[in-house]
Amino acid sequence: MLFLLNDVVFDLDEACPVTPGDARRFEKLGFDYVMELGCELFAEDPELHRNDPQRARRLAWLLHDREPGLNAALFAAPARDCPPELVEPRFCALPDAVLAELHGKARRGGLTPVAADLAVWNRLAA
Repeated sequence: MLFLLNDVVFDLDEACPVTPGDARRFEKLGFDYVMELGCELFAEDPELHRNDPQRARRLAWLLHDREPGLNAALFAAPARDCPPELVEPRFCALPDAVLAELHGKARRGGLTPVAADLAVWNRLAA
């Protein structure tokens, strides 16, 4: 299963990013808690998806595990070490064909923040 986190496409099927023990610990966490966790992580490092892909992949797995239809998330932080309340989270369910196209573009080195925004988030449209 592919998951777009900001402008990086993760394949969540490659290997489970959490151990079975961790999965049991996480099962009580609700979606809102995982969203707040994502805001905190991206407040510390707005480039988490690039600087710590393992942690970002675990976050993507948790988001999808809490909301199985969800396959794309954006955490837009204005600056490093900003308050988590300033991080703007967005979520969506993309068609498989769109994710496959983005994944292919990423493998070719063409998935930039601007390309992901134009294809999915439309934050720069105005």
